[in-house]
Amino acid sequence: MSKYLFLASYTIEGAKGIQSSGGSSRRDALAKVAENMGGTLEALYFGFGKTDVYVIMDLPGNEAAAAVAIAVNTAGAATVETVVLLTPEEIDAAAKGSSVGYRPPGS
Repeated sequence: MSKYLFLASYTIEGAKGIQSSGGSSRRDALAKVAENMGGTLEALYFGFGKTDVYVIMDLPGNEAAAAVAIAVNTAGAATVETVVLLTPEEIDAAAKGSSVGYRPPGS
């Protein structure tokens, strides 16, 4: 399983939906989405500012995460940005394979 952070911002319709249904109903709905994709909802938090909702899901892979993002974006009640989350061990493995032959500009 891979972890994904979804940063969502509500449209006017989405904010009205939260106002009428509440935050816990949104959490329950997103838990069902994660389950339908073969994953789990790890966390959901509401915030102030540009991002209204922070959601962390464990999903089988990028295809499942993309499917969630597409479904949210096309529903029209929110826009979502997806961030792939990496563990420290995954970064350790990437750092060990760092001889990728990259050359900075001008070198």
